[in-house]
Amino acid sequence: MSEQRSFAVTEMRFDGGEDRARDRAVPVETPVAIEVNGLGYAVMMATPADLTAFATGFALSEGLAERAADVRCDIAEVEGGWIARLRVPPVRADIVRERQRARMSESSCGLCGLENIAAVHRALPELPDGPNVSRVAIARALESLRDWQPLNRETGAVHAAALASFDGEILAAFEDVGRHNAMDKLIGALALDGVKPSTGIVLLSSRCSYEIVEKCVAAGAGLLVTISAPTSLAVERAKLAKLTLVALARRDSMLVLNDPYGRLS
Repeated sequence: MSEQRSFAVTEMRFDGGEDRARDRAVPVETPVAIEVNGLGYAVMMATPADLTAFATGFALSEGLAERAADVRCDIAEVEGGWIARLRVPPVRADIVRERQRARMSESSCGLCGLENIAAVHRALPELPDGPNVSRVAIARALESLRDWQPLNRETGAVHAAALASFDGEILAAFEDVGRHNAMDKLIGALALDGVKPSTGIVLLSSRCSYEIVEKCVAAGAGLLVTISAPTSLAVERAKLAKLTLVALARRDSMLVLNDPYGRLS
């Protein structure tokens, strides 16, 4: 599966420098249809890599399965895109039918198809306490994250979601044009490998939105660090779930928005 394409471009300068023709790599964005137990469920725009991990993480995030072992996934290329055919336990069939939808969504927004506003504010489980984490470890993870973003180095147009150890070593990372897709890929890959997100620091090279918090809570991740700013609802939901939340994490500082157990030092 190709993750990028190259296009001929002309670089036009504003500073009086000479224009030049060159090639520019861009990430591939393609429709990925998700079929659950034979029913069309969603059409997502995604980068066509790690699609088994993406589809598995999507199923877990959507509540269509409780464990990766409960998801059977078949990936196939079709005309105009890809299809992920999922089989989940029959006990989840009612959820599939109730939330069945066919939608086109840029970046897997996660809100399309919810029946009402109350569903956005549904109760969340409280995450348990975890090990203390130093700011030095977070800084180390952020510094090395760019080494795990080969597609973004080539294109400058994709997001990354990663898991780092509590001492700041990156353990796994996934890229996608959609930040939510990247998060689903990470969640799915960890679940397939039997790794709990609570055993490390989840990093996101993007802003922190409501849906990202929801996905982390559903996966049991207790510490989320994002490079850009959060939304108000993201902070509110993080507080409700006792998710330790850090945003605007840069080279020189970070903003701690929620640290209910005093884990950060």
